[in-house]
Amino acid sequence: MSPKPQLIITADDLGYAHGNNAAISNGLAAGGITSASLMVPAPWAREFASRYADQDIGVHLTLTSANPNYRFGPITQSPSLLGGDGGFPADPTDLLEHADLDEVARECRAQVERATIWGIRVSHLSVHDGSLLLRPEFFDIVLTLASEFSLPLRLLDGQEEASIGFPARQLAEAEGIAITQATVRTANPAVDFPKILANLAPGSTEVILHPALNTPETKALFSDVEQRAATAAFIAQGQSLASLVESAGASLVGWRSLMSPRA
Repeated sequence: MSPKPQLIITADDLGYAHGNNAAISNGLAAGGITSASLMVPAPWAREFASRYADQDIGVHLTLTSANPNYRFGPITQSPSLLGGDGGFPADPTDLLEHADLDEVARECRAQVERATIWGIRVSHLSVHDGSLLLRPEFFDIVLTLASEFSLPLRLLDGQEEASIGFPARQLAEAEGIAITQATVRTANPAVDFPKILANLAPGSTEVILHPALNTPETKALFSDVEQRAATAAFIAQGQSLASLVESAGASLVGWRSLMSPRA
């Protein structure tokens, strides 16, 4: 008898806004998500860590800041990681054109270490906007951190990896770094979830969500706030969601289930 497929449901962008934190807190409490990824440089990161450090929380390595009216930047003195208006660059292409590798490595390490200082037992690494997964010299920095801290790592899925020109998944596995077999992103989980469950591959699959409450703050930040609020409502129905996963013959797990015993 083959083992059940494992499903990790992760909420990204924790710390970006209070409305993100509140929605993700609700989802963790209800059991509608099993993990979350923290943007350490973001303004509301410390608020979440002060109350929920014991949860299954990963570090969402952040070196871009896309909203033109909402800027934040590195937590280290790293001039090459700044865009033209003082915060992180708006997109990965801009970042990779001028980022110094030593400054990238120092900033990423500082983000992991700061989360640890805040009391978080970091469960995994991921990369905001996928910026550091697009070129091998930047990916090597992420790979080194994951190996040193014995952390599982979110990678691009198979189709995305084919477009970047180097075997990131193979390199991670060669270093003994745990990865999921599949990665699924959805902005409309209420509609997409039955299809996701019907197509689960053996092993572990991560579903990535972006929930936020609909508040004046998030309305000012997100053009898709209603979609994010619908996702927040979806993950707040934890028990029914867990039953749906169980009826599909899968198990809900967090990223910590992939961590090595020595981590």
